[in-house]
Amino acid sequence: MKIIAVNAGSSSLKFQLLTMPEEHEITSGLVERIGYDNAVFTIKVNGEKIKKEQSILNHKTAVELVVKGLLENKIIDSIEEINGVGHRVVQGGEIFKDSVIITDDVIKDIISLNDLAPLHNPANITGIKAFRELLPNVIQVAVFDTTFHQTMKEDAFLYATPYEWYQKYGVRKYGFHGTSHQYVSERALELLDNPKAKIIVAHLGNGASLCAVDAGKSVDTSMGLTPLEGIPMGTRSGNIDPSVLMLVSQKEDKTYGEVLNDLNKHSGYLGVSGISNDSRDIVDNMHKGHHRATLAHKVQIKRIADYIGSYYVYMGGLDAICFTAGIGENAPEIRQDVIEAVKVLGVELDPVENQKRGEHLISSKQSKIKVFIIPTNEEVMIAREVMRLK
Repeated sequence: MKIIAVNAGSSSLKFQLLTMPEEHEITSGLVERIGYDNAVFTIKVNGEKIKKEQSILNHKTAVELVVKGLLENKIIDSIEEINGVGHRVVQGGEIFKDSVIITDDVIKDIISLNDLAPLHNPANITGIKAFRELLPNVIQVAVFDTTFHQTMKEDAFLYATPYEWYQKYGVRKYGFHGTSHQYVSERALELLDNPKAKIIVAHLGNGASLCAVDAGKSVDTSMGLTPLEGIPMGTRSGNIDPSVLMLVSQKEDKTYGEVLNDLNKHSGYLGVSGISNDSRDIVDNMHKGHHRATLAHKVQIKRIADYIGSYYVYMGGLDAICFTAGIGENAPEIRQDVIEAVKVLGVELDPVENQKRGEHLISSKQSKIKVFIIPTNEEVMIAREVMRLK
């Protein structure tokens, strides 16, 4: 059975075609700069990436191009081979506590949550509509970033704001990267052979979040109402005193929206270092003695350690820390500095294992807490949900 996992952004469409239940990737690809004359379509054929630049004015055209690419490159013989489509949707609010088969009513409910994710949900809906139009008789499933975190208790997800804000407008912590945190934590439970294990997943990429997972359930996570809350990221500030918005708005004659945009797109690694949002650039310049790059690194490490300590206390212990995503999987120096920052918990890395890549244990034999690298696979998680609901 062939399932396609889709992640539609405002100007992009990422996809992966898998055979299920074997969870084998057949191909993957990306459409970038949708809405422009110089859009780029990339598809993997026999292990090689084929790129093509052309005009792609909307998501419907992008979806048609993806299916055409699958046919022309003989990845599939006919469109009927696609048995299901799984769509990543960023915000499910409190409406969606599980993945769901997409209907017209489901689309209306997702649209009703646009205020909670104005940059993401409208783009996700655009991708859904395009695939439903092209494949009307194929099951389409919405898989929400927020669903895994619906097991958080009120003391973890509520803000200490007027309670009416929560009742009227849904102001609360929702958390994101849910499919990644779920995939990695489930794999960690298998590796530990302990279904009741207490785990912290550190999903560290350009966007980054931590999640406390107790016996397979999310009990707390660092991102909040939006992905802006939490630790500093590539371009996001992470936690900040809200009064900063008023101060900077007045001093620089900017609207709140413009200041918020600065916190989302010009802060984090980029804002502190003044160099780059890429952790590799930050580490390279740190070694050259660049003060602000060093500061950007240290600020993020400190905040990650803060969350790990907090989750250790909240869960009443910890069995494993799992690093995943682009930085978590590929940056040994960042893993080393994070673990060094929380060594008081009795955790210690094996320096040789920490230099290696791929799924494996990187903590020392003496460590009281195990540390793993576990590559995430959100597309497999999405395909699993399609199979479960099919």
